[in-house]
Amino acid sequence: MVSKRIIYLFLFFGLPFQMLKGQHLPSVVSSDLENLFGRLLTVNEDSVRIRVNDSILTIVDSYVKSDTIFTHRFNNVRFMGQIISPDSLIKIVTWNLYLRNQPGRYYLYIVRKLPETNSRKVYRLFAEYNSSAILADTIYKSVNWYGALYYDIRPQIINGKSCWVLLGIDYGNFNITRKIIEILSFNRDDTILFGLKSFISEDAILYRVVFEYSATATMTLRFDGDDSVIYDHLVPFSPELVNDRQYYGPHYSNDAYVLENDFWKFKLNVDARNIENTKQQFR
Repeated sequence: MVSKRIIYLFLFFGLPFQMLKGQHLPSVVSSDLENLFGRLLTVNEDSVRIRVNDSILTIVDSYVKSDTIFTHRFNNVRFMGQIISPDSLIKIVTWNLYLRNQPGRYYLYIVRKLPETNSRKVYRLFAEYNSSAILADTIYKSVNWYGALYYDIRPQIINGKSCWVLLGIDYGNFNITRKIIEILSFNRDDTILFGLKSFISEDAILYRVVFEYSATATMTLRFDGDDSVIYDHLVPFSPELVNDRQYYGPHYSNDAYVLENDFWKFKLNVDARNIENTKQQFR
């Protein structure tokens, strides 16, 4: 009886993950993921939430190794980000786990297609919520990744280097939300690099752009084509709150970073309705 039970358990739990390696992903896997993320909304105990998340990790671990990773998308799974670069060379799967009595966690899978060898490489990154600022003047690697959810991506070649521009959001600080313009690239040994010294702001050249604002506010940060990023201009709620980012929010105007001659250049007060004219205006 014991041996039969082990066989039944293997068939029940093992079959979906074996099928993930084939060409057709079973709808039951999508349903399982949706149910698991749904449970995270209703369970309060950290220990149970971690066990539920471990089940999600098991499914995603198999999914990112499947043959259909670049052609399939879980359309009905909320709370799990899935983006593919327009050049179809990078897929990102990401989500966060909120915990009550310990720091929350970010989970990031980067799947990189290697056309020269007709293969793929999977990078798996974890980070805990961190209230400290994300630095704009340094390169991050897998071992010290700051943690964020990435929701859009564009390929670029900057200074002859292939890279991908990411837009992300970080909830690691209870009072401050952060949004990030990041650049992903890879070393010759295929290790990950986050950051490229190519953002010209008002007084410095940065590796990334980090926006900080009140956790009660909403800020728009989006691509407008492949070579421009539009975002809400942030201001303090009142003049005496200048530089206290937990009291910043969007103003009724837009700024931008526009790619020109291998640098992302800051543009103040742009017309988001006609960015092409804005690009010409500043050239």
